[in-house]
Amino acid sequence: MRDTLERDVRFLKRYAVVSSLAFCVIAVGGFRGLVHQEKRATFDEIDVGRINVKEPDGKYRMVISNRPRSIAPIYKGKPFGYAGGGRPGIIFFNDEGTENGGLTFTGKRGPDGKVTASTHMSFDQFDQDQVLNLDYADNNGQRRIGMSIDERADVNIYDWVLQRDSIRQISDSAARAAAMARLVAPRNGVPLVARRVFVGRDQSKAALVNLNAPDGKPRLRLIVDSLGAARIDFMDADGRVTRTIPDR
Repeated sequence: MRDTLERDVRFLKRYAVVSSLAFCVIAVGGFRGLVHQEKRATFDEIDVGRINVKEPDGKYRMVISNRPRSIAPIYKGKPFGYAGGGRPGIIFFNDEGTENGGLTFTGKRGPDGKVTASTHMSFDQFDQDQVLNLDYADNNGQRRIGMSIDERADVNIYDWVLQRDSIRQISDSAARAAAMARLVAPRNGVPLVARRVFVGRDQSKAALVNLNAPDGKPRLRLIVDSLGAARIDFMDADGRVTRTIPDR
């Protein structure tokens, strides 16, 4: 009888251990499944001031926000340039967590009844500012709509802004102006930024294509004006019209 009782006790102990282990495995598996499920959610509607899309390492990939919660310019995770709060829309970031373009938009009618509105979508040169732009600007009926392509010097925008902010602190106005002139001067004859192409509609209601030299000065212009008349203008290196087709 005693041997039988001892065998039963040993069996119960083994059963308890095995059962406990099985319960732990099931519980952990269920918990992991629950956690996995909690990472995904479905909403019919959501009200939010800002959404940050980030990579696993914490770098920004995209920020969607209203105006007051809009993000400041970011370079490799560090804010610079100016404070946030003025760019409602979507801001894009590259693999290094540096701002890489975005989509912003405004529009309102003032107390005087006049309308101001804009939509701007841009893509940035690496470590620089925007080089491809889609724009709509409306100043109470004076509208400019189009696509533009800019060319920028290979100057790191973060370093340039730090230099600019440092120059602004110079107390002597003449020295400050001279330092700023050197900062914005062309590099090896290349401007910091030059518009190369514009395709769109200007404030005079003309449809046009502007093709500019690397220094930004216009060299060729195709126009259909607000009355439907078409012409092609050729310009010299200084931007002066040298020939028009058809002849005026």
